[in-house]
Amino acid sequence: MPIVVDIDVMLARRKMPVGVLAAKVGITPANLAVLKNGRAEAVRFSTLAALCEVLDCQVGDLLRWEGDEHGEGDPES
Repeated sequence: MPIVVDIDVMLARRKMPVGVLAAKVGITPANLAVLKNGRAEAVRFSTLAALCEVLDCQVGDLLRWEGDEHGEGDPES
């Protein structure tokens, strides 16, 4: 998938354990693991907003688009 989730990067920068982030955001550690490991197919804007608030960051600090060499994510392919 061309969308990369960088929650681990922000957790390391904030020196925050995953369990603490999950509790502050109000989601289960299992659901946070699905999101941070890039296995989620969707994320609610409310969850994304809560992550940004708790981690004091912007959406672009958590999510980035990364195309691949096979044209995935290329609108013209």
